[in-house]
Amino acid sequence: MPELIAKSALEGRSLTLGTVTLAEVEVGPITSVAVFPGGAKAVAKGLKTLGLTMPEPNTFAEKKGARIVWTGRDQAFLIGVAPPELEGAAVTDQSDGWAVLGLSGAAAVDVLARLVPVDLRLAAFPVGRAIRTQLNHMNVVILRVGDHAFEILVFRSMARTAWHELETTTHMVHARAGMKI
Repeated sequence: MPELIAKSALEGRSLTLGTVTLAEVEVGPITSVAVFPGGAKAVAKGLKTLGLTMPEPNTFAEKKGARIVWTGRDQAFLIGVAPPELEGAAVTDQSDGWAVLGLSGAAAVDVLARLVPVDLRLAAFPVGRAIRTQLNHMNVVILRVGDHAFEILVFRSMARTAWHELETTTHMVHARAGMKI
């Protein structure tokens, strides 16, 4: 019987160019939590064991290595830990279906501005915010994890395409910064 070896979508790639770093991020398990009608109290009880609650729209919260990210009405991703017992919700492991890219540095927001139809500047999208949007033609979830840092969740099947788009745009932003006008 063949022995299968699990690999990340991008095999740990990273790139630093100018002030921008792009890297694959290992976040641990990703679990979808979709609350059933009337199940909010039961889900709240289960999440309380992690010190978390269901996030408000367009936000995420972290506690002791666990992160919960809003992904839609009565939906969230629990990231970084195995889920507790969550009666009142459909709970599905999504770990193999998503890749996470970290984009950081002073010009990270300039890179995303060329690819995302949302204002991600710090004043409009502060630390702790999350949004489901498009990165060119790909569906993504973007988290603002620091003043100059983002995490981008993308379908695993689109990870290399997302990397290509972000890498190409990083090169363009870097080249433009080097131009003297």
